Amino acid sequence: MAGKTVIKEKKAEIVKKYSRAPKDTGSPEVQVALLTGRINELNQHFNVNPKDFHSKRGLLKLVGQRRKMLKYLRVVDQKRYSQLIQALELRK
Repeated sequence: MAGKTVIKEKKAEIVKKYSRAPKDTGSPEVQVALLTGRINELNQHFNVNPKDFHSKRGLLKLVGQRRKMLKYLRVVDQKRYSQLIQALELRK
């Protein structure tokens, strides 16, 4: 498991990459990117630990949160939605 400083650095890097303004952590783009990062880490965890069913519930909750956030962004601004989907390499 990664240390807290490594996690903070990864999070700060994601925020810097997807933020719309300096110190922007609340925009949908940043939130979706952070959720995607956590989802990808959990997928790697499940490759090593396939029987960890309790963490799978958390993964499903994260996927649901990301889906709702993407739906909101699609309704508000289609252009930003499509740019984010391409940047994160999501299937939609």
